[in-house]
Amino acid sequence: MPNLNFSNSNILVTGGTGFIGSHLVEELVKLKARVIATRHTIDSDAYYFTRKLDKKAITIRCNVCQFYKVYQLVTKYHIDYIFHLAAQPLVEVAYRAPSQTLYTNILGTINVLESARITPKVKAVVVASSDKAYGKLEKDKYLETDPLLGDHPYEVSKSSADLIAASYFKTYNLPVVVTRFGNIYGEGDIHYSRILPGILKAAVKGETLKIRSNGQYVRDYLYVKDVIRGYLLLCRNIEKVKGEAFNFGSDETLSVIELINLIEKSFNKKLKYKILNIVKNEIPYQSLDFSKIKHLLKWKPEYRLKDILPKVYSWYKKALT
Repeated sequence: MPNLNFSNSNILVTGGTGFIGSHLVEELVKLKARVIATRHTIDSDAYYFTRKLDKKAITIRCNVCQFYKVYQLVTKYHIDYIFHLAAQPLVEVAYRAPSQTLYTNILGTINVLESARITPKVKAVVVASSDKAYGKLEKDKYLETDPLLGDHPYEVSKSSADLIAASYFKTYNLPVVVTRFGNIYGEGDIHYSRILPGILKAAVKGETLKIRSNGQYVRDYLYVKDVIRGYLLLCRNIEKVKGEAFNFGSDETLSVIELINLIEKSFNKKLKYKILNIVKNEIPYQSLDFSKIKHLLKWKPEYRLKDILPKVYSWYKKALT
């Protein structure tokens, strides 16, 4: 297994200044990798900058929709491994700006894969996808063998990127692996339209939480550090997993109201909320079967909401006050 600890490896993290990308960069820096992180904009409140990761990694402004910018990064920095996280990540934004979402999430993935294809030094590409790639399957647990049936802009962008990644393996034997996650939470997610950041912001500020759905939408909840461990595990085992897709879910499969109740119980605090029921095009129920990665690489979630929430809440309290 080459370069098990990533020490002195050249690693490109697209979307490296985002919520999940920041945690990945932070871990790779600890492992003594030489990290190149792409950014699109700068938000001084973002986890990446408050943790001063810009001083520990090489931060490059790069729009992944521009092929030669991506290719130049891969060749200039002699990249060994790529984690492709750059995306337009919000379902409601995709509804308002479909072309931007499709363009970014599909063309960005193509540009990363194509850059890796024509650069022999690249040993692995980990593509971050989502449970949304499956679309509305109406079953208790989604399996990697289920069809990809996205039917709205965000979901279609993820289904398409997944299929394109698979095609690069099947056609060119590119060492690529796809990850599909449920709802990821943790320190640094400042997209407050997402449910858990929204709940914690309301808790910190004493605001009334506005729930866009009917409160019964169900998702798996997975702590960001479990996600990062999953990314690194797949990259380290690329010869065993290339060409595959893997679900990373959890046993904490909750509705919005159940999540609110859990947080109220954890903090002994009553939260105010209002159900708007105005959501459009979102999937009412999704939960991922992660037995494939559990059996093959022994991955399973190590963190549970009730145990890690106090730490996450502390981060939001500091960030918002």
